[in-house]
Amino acid sequence: MTPELTIFLAEDDDGHATLIRRNIERARLAAEVVRFRDGQELLDAFAAGPASLEKAGRVVVLLDISMPRVDGLEVLRRLKADPATSAIPIYVLTTTDNPSDVDRCFALGCNAYVTKPVDYDAFIAAIERLCGFLAVAQVPSPSNRSDRVFA
Repeated sequence: MTPELTIFLAEDDDGHATLIRRNIERARLAAEVVRFRDGQELLDAFAAGPASLEKAGRVVVLLDISMPRVDGLEVLRRLKADPATSAIPIYVLTTTDNPSDVDRCFALGCNAYVTKPVDYDAFIAAIERLCGFLAVAQVPSPSNRSDRVFA
């Protein structure tokens, strides 16, 4: 059975990934979370082809910027440049609040930019608000995405 929503979480920090996943579950968001430890793992998942994405159903990406191998900016650039993945919502979720990074992410096509608060309670509140948004947001269905495979 295809999940209602699949969240591709690209996050190299184990603690942040655990907090994000735990708070998505606490918010009772009807979503499966699939974690990728770096940008290359995420790109590889998209390169696997349309059949694997069809299994995921409606997909959104939560993307950290500072990751090993391939950083979030490059992932964002590649996914938004490819017709097969350009419609997938990408929400940058990062500790970086540098205005030039914010501007660059929007120029590359991110759908939203959320700075992870350093304070634990504020971090949890930010994830809860993000889940509230995701619960009501419309996400393109797999059938509306191009048949072209990301390379």
